[in-house]
Amino acid sequence: MTKKRILPPDRLAECEAAHTLFLAKKNELKLSQKKIADAAGMTPAAVNLYFKGINPLNAQFASILARMLNEPVEAFSSRLAEEIAAMTRVPIAKTANEPSKSSADIVNQMLAKYGKNLPEEARQRIAGAVAETANEVKTNNVIEADFSGLRARPDEILIPQYDVRAAMGHGQVPADYNEAIRNLIVREDVLREKGVTYTSTAALAMITGWGQSMEGTINDKDPVIVDRGVNEFIGDGVYVLTWHSLLYIKRLQQVDEEHLRMISDNKHYENQTARIEDVTIHAKVLLVWNAQKV
Repeated sequence: MTKKRILPPDRLAECEAAHTLFLAKKNELKLSQKKIADAAGMTPAAVNLYFKGINPLNAQFASILARMLNEPVEAFSSRLAEEIAAMTRVPIAKTANEPSKSSADIVNQMLAKYGKNLPEEARQRIAGAVAETANEVKTNNVIEADFSGLRARPDEILIPQYDVRAAMGHGQVPADYNEAIRNLIVREDVLREKGVTYTSTAALAMITGWGQSMEGTINDKDPVIVDRGVNEFIGDGVYVLTWHSLLYIKRLQQVDEEHLRMISDNKHYENQTARIEDVTIHAKVLLVWNAQKV
């Protein structure tokens, strides 16, 4: 069996600093590992794995721990403090003198900046489709509108929907995980009422589940809200993951230090055991968009 990889010194130092801060303040704040675990939606054993330096700290756990300790994340991890700040940073609004850009202009700019790795044929096809759409708008006497300025109100969150099918059966080869195809705006208080916690609003996304293996929790073609800021196992829950190059939505439980149990909520499907090193976690599922919490 392969032993779990030892964390690098800087990650171990973060875990030790977090644990030391917890020990220093737990009596004053009447804290316990169980209280932290309950707030983070995980088991006390999972919290202990962070404090003992078995698992590296992540942004979600760091933000919850900092809140409960009443200390900034910088107190134990400058790396995660910068990561959280980067995730919550928003673009500066354009000035009054800056000319508005059409959707075609924006797509063409994105192609020039990010599309260098695309085949030339694909770039031309995308550019042609954009130009064709722009011409149709003009010839049909439809007023051009710039939808790139879609903004959520102060009490709302804009959640992008991603063009990726997460299989709830035998798995599917993942598509490009970073291509947003539409947006959802949801009120923050809706998520709070459901007890949903997340690493940051910038990490929230929607994907569609396909298949029957999670039926009862997530039905075929249900859209689900996920937290892309969670990229490792942080306790029992439903995750978006890749295993042997196939993409799944599965409930995960830790069997031991080297294995995870991939559980199908539909009892007609068999559960599977996977080595932790063979599993890549992309996100944690927070909510099915029928308001059913998972």
